[in-house]
Amino acid sequence: CIRGDYLKVYSEGGVHGPGPPGVNEYSAWSRVLCGSRADAPPALYSHGPLLVLELHTGIKATNATGFVGNYRFIDRRNFETDGVQVAETWCDYVFHSQPNRPAHGRLYSPRYPSSYPSNVRCTYHFSARHNERIKLVFEESFLQKGDESCLNRADIIKVFDGRTSTAPVLAMLCNEAVGYEILSTGPDLLVQFTANSDLPGQGFKARYQFQMEDDSNADGDINKKSSTTEAISGLGPAVSAATSSCHQVFSSDKSKTGKLTSPLYPAPYPQKTQCHYDFLARGRERVRLVFEDFSLQRITDNIIDCESMDSLDVFLYVDGRLEKMASFCGNEIPKPIMSNGPKLSIEFRGIYSSRHSKGFKISYSFVEDYGIATGSQLLEFPCAFVFNSSERGRGVVTSPNHPGLYPRDTECNYFFYGNENERVHLHFTYFDVEGVVPCEAVSASDYVQFYSQMIQSQSHRHCGQIKELQVTSEKNFLRITFKSNDRLDATGFKANYLFLRDSEMHSITMPNSIDKGTTCNISRSLLLLCICEVIWNFR
Repeated sequence: CIRGDYLKVYSEGGVHGPGPPGVNEYSAWSRVLCGSRADAPPALYSHGPLLVLELHTGIKATNATGFVGNYRFIDRRNFETDGVQVAETWCDYVFHSQPNRPAHGRLYSPRYPSSYPSNVRCTYHFSARHNERIKLVFEESFLQKGDESCLNRADIIKVFDGRTSTAPVLAMLCNEAVGYEILSTGPDLLVQFTANSDLPGQGFKARYQFQMEDDSNADGDINKKSSTTEAISGLGPAVSAATSSCHQVFSSDKSKTGKLTSPLYPAPYPQKTQCHYDFLARGRERVRLVFEDFSLQRITDNIIDCESMDSLDVFLYVDGRLEKMASFCGNEIPKPIMSNGPKLSIEFRGIYSSRHSKGFKISYSFVEDYGIATGSQLLEFPCAFVFNSSERGRGVVTSPNHPGLYPRDTECNYFFYGNENERVHLHFTYFDVEGVVPCEAVSASDYVQFYSQMIQSQSHRHCGQIKELQVTSEKNFLRITFKSNDRLDATGFKANYLFLRDSEMHSITMPNSIDKGTTCNISRSLLLLCICEVIWNFR
């Protein structure tokens, strides 16, 4: 933008003395804008009481029409953090739950809504009473544009489920997020904001609430609009540990697993039935639904959509709003479902009934392992697993919730550590990741990425449906990053892994399962999929 026509933005004054504040050639500018409306931010904010816009035009004449905008002066007290600032710190705050003080409040990144400074670390420590828990919602978090892995970002928000940074990590925010909700498992919560990038983002604003342990189940954000058009009374549990009453709230505080059935199951459900079920997880947990039986009345054999027939709708909270994820109808058993956060809702609509339609039976659970059954889970990340050759030389690795639909807005990392003379070989037996090559944010693609180092610049991404994919690490370490957005769903991946010595590279055993296998002779040139850096040159 420095060449041609551009708009230079000064977010604070650099000249002091008599007369109005201003800028000169020595003043530090905060950003430079050029191009079209799509290239400009939605709004500009000053760091303090001064904002200067400086328009530069180049030598060549253009047809550009310039810019037009609205301005207003806002009270900086609207963006003050409600906690108590720690003495001799710039941005460390503590929030204590006290009987005579409000149980809720707000917190902001430094200088919000203007951009935060570089090279800063802020902590926000929440301390509730022993019978309370903490609810934290990041209403807006704009750190960096794009969909990069948080392991590759210099600006990051970490939320710990405890008093110190050694507690399990509940969330890592590094790009852009709206309405991101976190529920603590205990009375302490720590938020750590680190910014080391050269181009800081706008930052974040969040709200918090100290909730009584018993009251946290009845969350006001959950819309309990369910009703039964035809009265259904005295149904009670269909079987032991199963619930079939028509409106239920399932909280992980009460039970980690259970079963849910339609009214009167396994008998046919009544006509004109509408039921609503809410699930509320806590901490690192996600809600997982596994359908054991599914049989709803269908009025036509040609199912285009489920709107005009009996159906089961699954809702997630996306950007702080309830959004329908999927609708299921007919007799086909749906794939397992996993929530993208602590909440998930189900709406059952039984307009018709038939003696052949017995409804549904669902096994639900609140899980912390994302449905990933192999590897050792790390507490330093929301979703990360380690595979060591010293513990197991071969095995299987899958995407979250496989073979079901992987959760939205999720990043999982897999770290493979071999011995000094070993490499890691992966053979993907299944690969279905929603996206369009080259799997970038502009196409709203989910992706899988491979790295030869723990922290590494961008490498080649993989998405779509791939029939044959084999990857071998350059050395004895391999990192896999799986990242999904809030759009569409797919069933992810499954791969067999082997730790191989160099002498074993020409003839390897890559089983379709761990117990049975076939021997494959693959030349080194075909076996290696190099981890390459992609460098984009903009001119």
